[in-house]
Amino acid sequence: MIPVFEGELIDTIKKVSPSVVNINTVRLVHDYYMNIVPLRGMGSGVIIDENGLIVTNNHIVEQSESIEVTLFDGKKYSGKLLGTDRMTDIAVVKIEGKGFPYVKLGDSNGVQVGQIAIAIGNPFGFFLQGPTVTVGVISALNRTIQAEQGVYENLIQTDAHINPGNSGGPLVNIKGEVIGINSANIPFAQGIGFSIPASMAIHIVEELIKHGKVIRPWLGILGVGVNEQIAEYYELPSDTGVLVTRVFENSPAYEAGIAPGDMIITVDHKDLKDMNDLTKELRSKKVGDLILLTVLRGRRKGQIEITLGESP
Repeated sequence: MIPVFEGELIDTIKKVSPSVVNINTVRLVHDYYMNIVPLRGMGSGVIIDENGLIVTNNHIVEQSESIEVTLFDGKKYSGKLLGTDRMTDIAVVKIEGKGFPYVKLGDSNGVQVGQIAIAIGNPFGFFLQGPTVTVGVISALNRTIQAEQGVYENLIQTDAHINPGNSGGPLVNIKGEVIGINSANIPFAQGIGFSIPASMAIHIVEELIKHGKVIRPWLGILGVGVNEQIAEYYELPSDTGVLVTRVFENSPAYEAGIAPGDMIITVDHKDLKDMNDLTKELRSKKVGDLILLTVLRGRRKGQIEITLGESP
């Protein structure tokens, strides 16, 4: 049984529901005989300012020929796609008008395991019959999930069920503050749902509005984390750090002389345990930033300065 007052829960749902929208899309695809046929899709979204900016999932609107947005009161609008980001499954859609009901993306950094989580969606635009709502708790934080579309990191895990209907809608706390954007594109197991943290979504949304895409710094390598067993088996010079397995041509790492077999053990004098540490350090940088790597090549140790490029 959920340990909250029923009235408090109902008040929260009433507070947030007017800002949650239904999104219908049409995508043109080829059938078995190579005929072009329309493929319809739908999901939810949430209005984040009075001028009609809507956050939803990338997988709902990506490559859509048309986007129709249905509001809480049943009014329909044509949506314009401002930008999408596959790596986080976040997209921004704009509808024309003013004075729309909205909620702001909140601060998810203070979210704790065990607190109430409410997923709200509008899968069919039938808000006169009530929104789609599931209730649970925050089950875990900072989850990394491998899905068909890629690797999703720093996710909020909840047992509030997230389905295609409320995918793209908000995950809120008992106060009605948006702590995440739900995604049904990140399946893992029955009874487990995942949301993109609101604090991450804020940055992604700002980039999409400004550039139409997310500009990320790029080093240009693939690598694996090293532990004692790997180091002993391959006779590596260190049992911590990142072993470079591939360097992309014309990347910053390639231009700086990094090669497969090299080991990166520090970035800006910070020790690296694995690839996650390296990724985290790179994400704290900007395109054009200068970083200092400590690199092992066999028994030789050196430092290399690299200017980060823009991720292609």
